[in-house]
Amino acid sequence: MRALDTNVLARFFIDDPDDPQSAKQRPVAVDAMSSRSFVSVTVLLEFEWVMRGFYELERTKIASVLMALAGIEHVSIEDRGAVMAAVQAYQQGFDFADALHVVRSTQSSAFATFDRTLARRAARTALPLRVDLLT
Repeated sequence: MRALDTNVLARFFIDDPDDPQSAKQRPVAVDAMSSRSFVSVTVLLEFEWVMRGFYELERTKIASVLMALAGIEHVSIEDRGAVMAAVQAYQQGFDFADALHVVRSTQSSAFATFDRTLARRAARTALPLRVDLLT
């Protein structure tokens, strides 16, 4: 089993006709994704950022890509349950990174933040951990 990086995921899921490297790397990414693979939480975090920040994909498309990745049987995702909970929170308007931070902190009694937006969204989203707004 090989661990995959953000670029492999991007080349596999995103066809970028404006990037000459994409045409060369996409078939290699498809081949890499055809065998047992591992994707870490940090790679997923960066992949979401690349899709949102670089490719400017919409939230619904990003969530669909993350769900499609999770649906590939031979791809193992680190802390899969937490990642899926973060994707669900993301679909409800939560920032993906913030959702990951919260759902992966369940060994704690609460998640403390000064971020009012994070706390407000957490109050409206079913997360496995209470979010405390520090004032």
